[in-house]
Amino acid sequence: MRYQKLGNSDIEISALGFGGNVLTDFFGPVDDAESLKTLNHAVDLGMTFMDTSNSYGSGLNEELFARLVAERRDDIVLSTKFGYFEGNVCGTPEHVAEACEASLKRLGIDIIDLYYQHRVDPDVPIEDTIGAMKDLVAAGKVRSLGLSEAAPETIRRAHAVHPISALQTEYSLWARFAEAEILPVCQELGITYVGYSPMGRGFLTGAFTDPKTLGESDRRRGMPRFAEENLDHNLQLVQTVQEIAAGKGAGMGQIALAWIFASPFDIVPIPGTRNTHHLEDNIKALDIELTPAEIALLDETFAIENIQGARQPEHVLSTVDNG
Repeated sequence: MRYQKLGNSDIEISALGFGGNVLTDFFGPVDDAESLKTLNHAVDLGMTFMDTSNSYGSGLNEELFARLVAERRDDIVLSTKFGYFEGNVCGTPEHVAEACEASLKRLGIDIIDLYYQHRVDPDVPIEDTIGAMKDLVAAGKVRSLGLSEAAPETIRRAHAVHPISALQTEYSLWARFAEAEILPVCQELGITYVGYSPMGRGFLTGAFTDPKTLGESDRRRGMPRFAEENLDHNLQLVQTVQEIAAGKGAGMGQIALAWIFASPFDIVPIPGTRNTHHLEDNIKALDIELTPAEIALLDETFAIENIQGARQPEHVLSTVDNG
């Protein structure tokens, strides 16, 4: 495992984190005992950076992490989020304080290492929300602050109130929208970019070829890129990942992660998995080096204009901050 500093803080995190959303029913039924086994194995392998939210499983995901924290608090850096629940966004100062207290209680801890605003509230000035989050730092309840799905100008305004340590949005070979403006702003301000769904919700691993194989409760059923009208086109792009993986004797998911690790920007991907073998494979991706030619081929193949279908359903994208 490699380690690095979390932006604008004295916190050290693993260069690969764990995204907790997969340990809810987002992709179908989940077994908490198996989830806890996977989380413990991640920590055993040196993964310290853990990500959850009060919206994942309506608080159940935080309660799951509480069971890990109870035994291994000193071994992990724990991040959670507030302000986004069932499509509703709230960033009022009153909600910031209430949500923090509720998360602390569910997690069974006294201080949150990294606290994100999950979605920017368009009806509340970002200065007011970050001001309330800054008060949490002063009160010793939060160590560092983050934003999720925020626009460049919003990031700048927030950072002027209190240093922002992390900006979390989706990032993968087929979700590269941040490269134009968001990543350069993060680099300029010393903010670590935390990329969720770095393997395209499983699509880039080659494990997905037919939407009919998804469970009835699997939310990928409602994602445009997984829809039948876009599937064949996008699967053709994934063949490039498959060919590079075969040439290196690696898994396709490992190539997707290795491409992120090769970025000149400070990006920490946080793939989630329910499988300990997949977890081990993800960590091994840190040791895979892509050649300049392989990186260029992946860049060209997965240019934004080559991807068919939106990355999220419209009702979800409508909550993303556009500045």
